[in-house]
Amino acid sequence: MKIGIIGLGLIGGSILKKLSKPGYELYAVTGNDETAEKIKNIAVKVSKDYDILAECELVFVCTPIRNTIEALDKLENVVTKDCYVTDVASVKEFVTLKKRPYKFIPSHPMAGTEKNGYDASFEELFIGAKWVVTPYDCRETDALTNLIKKLGAEPIFAEAKEHDKAVAMISHLPMYVSQCLFASALDNPLALKLASSGFRDTTRLAATNTTLAMDMLEFNGKNIESAMKNFVNFLNTLKDNYDSEILRNIKQKRLDMYSKDGKNVL
Repeated sequence: MKIGIIGLGLIGGSILKKLSKPGYELYAVTGNDETAEKIKNIAVKVSKDYDILAECELVFVCTPIRNTIEALDKLENVVTKDCYVTDVASVKEFVTLKKRPYKFIPSHPMAGTEKNGYDASFEELFIGAKWVVTPYDCRETDALTNLIKKLGAEPIFAEAKEHDKAVAMISHLPMYVSQCLFASALDNPLALKLASSGFRDTTRLAATNTTLAMDMLEFNGKNIESAMKNFVNFLNTLKDNYDSEILRNIKQKRLDMYSKDGKNVL
């Protein structure tokens, strides 16, 4: 199977590394010469030119969110009508505003770290992760879902609009809260000196790639704002009703949600 990957950061690089096995011909598009040199023995072809993707059967668009539409537009003049194309942006509704001449299936792997770039990628990134598939103008999803399973992830189907509401709550807002929490402590040198694992873990997302962070707020701002209002409302509700029964319920549901190795089991 001939597979194209546009963008070789954390997500694209991890896809490339995981699929660098017999049975797949990989074609990579990157504007980073250093990365191109590193993968020349992994991909069949590496180029800045989209034309190398002309014969691909499936293409992953792994660019920054702000560059996704541009990449999807370029592919219209390159791949065939039978080529499956998916993007991996963490916001989905904005990519569904235009019908594509190829088989477009927006998707989003619920996997990542606060790090970015090809050197941060690793082939185990998707193991045990959920991968949201939001069928748009193509309902023939087997080619994509089978590959998602090969990557080690579990396909989950959802509508783009509902996906964006959900990730605002469990991904985008946590990043924003993490940034705010860290920033609020910057004027207290003693607090920073004493900070240990609790502060480290709850502010991990404050180290998120700034381009990604700004794109999340720009492309999913309304849903983040809505999630923020719900969060503040519950913050006040919990403050006024902070008792052991409520806390035990929260604790147990949190414990039930993840396995010992940190994977979501719901």
